[in-house]
Amino acid sequence: MHDLVIVGAGTAALSAAMPVRKAGWKVLVVDFRPFGGTCALRGCDPKKMLVTGAETVDLALRMRGNGIAGDTRIDWPELMAFKHRYTDPIPASTEDYLKENGIETLHGRAHFTAPHAMQINGETIEAKHFLLAAGAEPVKLGIPGEEHLVTSEEFLNLERMPRRLVLVGGGYIAAEFSHIAARAGSSVTVLQRGERMLPHFDPDLVDLLMEKFRAAGIDVRLKTTVEAVEKRRDGVFSVRASSRGETVRFEADLVVHAAGRGPDLEALNLGAANVALKDGKLALNDFLQSESNPRVYAAGDTARKGPALTPVSAYDGEIVAENLLHGNRRKPDYTAVPSVAFSVPPIAAVGLGEAEARKNAHRFRTSYKRVPDWYTARRVAETVYGFKVLVEENTDRILGAHLVGPHADEVINLFALALRKAMTAEDLRTATFAYPTAGSDVPSML
Repeated sequence: MHDLVIVGAGTAALSAAMPVRKAGWKVLVVDFRPFGGTCALRGCDPKKMLVTGAETVDLALRMRGNGIAGDTRIDWPELMAFKHRYTDPIPASTEDYLKENGIETLHGRAHFTAPHAMQINGETIEAKHFLLAAGAEPVKLGIPGEEHLVTSEEFLNLERMPRRLVLVGGGYIAAEFSHIAARAGSSVTVLQRGERMLPHFDPDLVDLLMEKFRAAGIDVRLKTTVEAVEKRRDGVFSVRASSRGETVRFEADLVVHAAGRGPDLEALNLGAANVALKDGKLALNDFLQSESNPRVYAAGDTARKGPALTPVSAYDGEIVAENLLHGNRRKPDYTAVPSVAFSVPPIAAVGLGEAEARKNAHRFRTSYKRVPDWYTARRVAETVYGFKVLVEENTDRILGAHLVGPHADEVINLFALALRKAMTAEDLRTATFAYPTAGSDVPSML
C-alpha cells in the first residue's frame, strides 16, 4: 500500500510530492498526460514564449521612425521551434527528477474504485491518502458544433497560423492569444458574451488596453454569445452568434475555445470514493481536504479554492504536504496573489478593485492616471500606460493596485509584496528604487 497517490504531474503535484517523500512516505505520481503539468507544457510558459514574438514585433513597429528601420515579422514555424526547445525536454526531466528522489511514476488514467483505492491501467492501487491535482480543462459550452473548437493546448502547437481566427470568450486566453495571432499575421475576431473583455481586471485600465486591441486590428465583439459552429465542405468554419438581439455570422479558418476552464473531475469516478461535490467543485474544508472522505486532498485548479494561477497551485501543494505530515494545522491564505494577462502590453492586478473595496465598506482614496508621457512609456514609444492604486484612508495601507503598460507584469510584484506585508503607501513612497526602471515609477503612483 502507498502512503500517498497523487493524480497529476504538474506544479501542485510536485510541490506536495517532494516534502512528503523526504519524510519517508511511499509516493506514487500518476498522469495520463506527459509529466510536467499545464503551466510548463501547455499553458503559462510556452504561451509567454510566443508572446515574446508578439512583443518584439510590436516594439519594432513602435520604434519605427525612432531609430529602428525595416520590417520585423514573426516566422511562425521558427517561433514554434523556439517554444519546443523549451517544452520538449520537460516530461522526461520531470519524471527523471521524481524517480531520482524515490517517487514512483505511472502513466494512465486514474479513477476511484473505493474510498481507499484507485484503478490505473487495470491495476488496483490502494493508498492511505490521495491528492487530486489533475488541473483543469475547457468548460463545456453546450452548443452545436462544439467539437470543432480547438483548445488552448492545440493553439500552442499550431504548425501554421490560420488566415482568419475566431476566439470564443474574452478572458485571459482570448486576450493573450489574440495579440499573438494578430502580430503573426492572422485576422482575429474575439466574441465575448460579457460587457467587456478581461472582467477580472480594472474596467478603466481594460478600456485603455482596448486601444492596443484596435491598433493591432483585433475585432472585439462584446455582448456577443456564440450559439453554434458549423464546418463547411470547403473546411471553413461558420460561427453563428447572437449580438444585441440580432443574429450575426463569422467565417474562420480556426475557432479557439477561450471561454474558461474548470476542474478536470469527470474521469475520477468520485462517487466510488464518497468524494462530495458542491456547486460543481470539490467540497473541501479549510485544509484542502475532502469534507466527505478525509483520505482525499486537492490542490491547484482541481481544488479551486484560490485563484487559478500557477503560484497558487505550488502553494496549495505545500499546504497539503504539511497537513498530511503534521495533521491539519495550516490553512491557505490567498491574500495579495497578483494576476497578469500577457497581452501587449500586459495588464496586472493585485488586491481589491474599486467595486470590491466599496462593497467591503473600506474608506479609501484612489490614485488613477494615464501616463504615456512618463519615461517608462516614452523609452519604448508605448502609448498605453496607466495605473490605479487604492489606499485605505485611516491606515494608509495599500488595498489594491492595477497596472497596464510596459513591465506591468513585473511591477505588480512590488505591490503584491507591499500588500502581503501590510506596508503603507508612505513605506513605498519613501523607498529608493533603481532608476531608470519601471519600478522607480511606484512612488509617483502613490
